[in-house]
Amino acid sequence: MLVILTEEQVLSTHQVCQGCLLATHQGLPRWHHGKLGCGHALSKTASEQPALYECKMGFRIANIH
Repeated sequence: MLVILTEEQVLSTHQVCQGCLLATHQGLPRWHHGKLGCGHALSKTASEQPALYECKMGFRIANIH
């Protein structure tokens, strides 16, 4: 599941992405085959942390299981 991380909150991608021009028609990030199509991967600091991405709008996105 993808979530948006801010300094103080964890938000649903649907709350943030539905207003983005790069989102899908459903208002979700462009996620295909384990890659974020509307952003890029950030380096992981530890193996137990979720994969982190940064979207083109500047939000940090985590892929949590």
